[in-house]
Amino acid sequence: MKKIINIEEFNELIRSRRSIYPAQYSGEKVNDLIIEQMLENANWAPNHKHTEPWRFIVFTDKGLDQLGKFQSDIYQQVSKAKGSFDQAKMETLRNKPLMASHVIAIGMKRDEKQSIPVEEEISAVASAVQNMQLTASAYGVGCYWGSGGITYMKEAKNALGLEEDDKLMGFLYVGMPKEGFWPEGKRNPMNDKVNWVTG
Repeated sequence: MKKIINIEEFNELIRSRRSIYPAQYSGEKVNDLIIEQMLENANWAPNHKHTEPWRFIVFTDKGLDQLGKFQSDIYQQVSKAKGSFDQAKMETLRNKPLMASHVIAIGMKRDEKQSIPVEEEISAVASAVQNMQLTASAYGVGCYWGSGGITYMKEAKNALGLEEDDKLMGFLYVGMPKEGFWPEGKRNPMNDKVNWVTG
């Protein structure tokens, strides 16, 4: 028989999840065991035909500096070729990872043998990331899923081991929030977004 969890605590966990940005992190290191638990829970996301399309690369410690250099180098290469280089943006990409405890690159790996619509694989990865965010919230750890910067640059995807039909879906920044910081959230009423058909 399935164990019944405390439903009130479960509802509170979902409703209290927030995007907490790197500038709001305290600088305290998040225990690697929490990151491992986040990843383990990500692995239990729903996915069609058990393709498990999520792929993650975890950057921490000196790896954060490597990620910053990687991001700024890719951005510089691509933007200069397009004539859209911005020095301030490059410096942000170089330094932003250093504000986090961990940064997790989020990839979607296609399984062409299963011929599953790509939208379903993207949804599976998003579900895996939601599992990570909820796990982080349960531990009082902040997360922010960013999809700007180099996310949609082919050169970044290839450098992270993703192939032509795969997708880089952004980076999950993880850090301990500053003391006492956890923002309130708001949503419009659910009834505004639902129609019931009863017969």
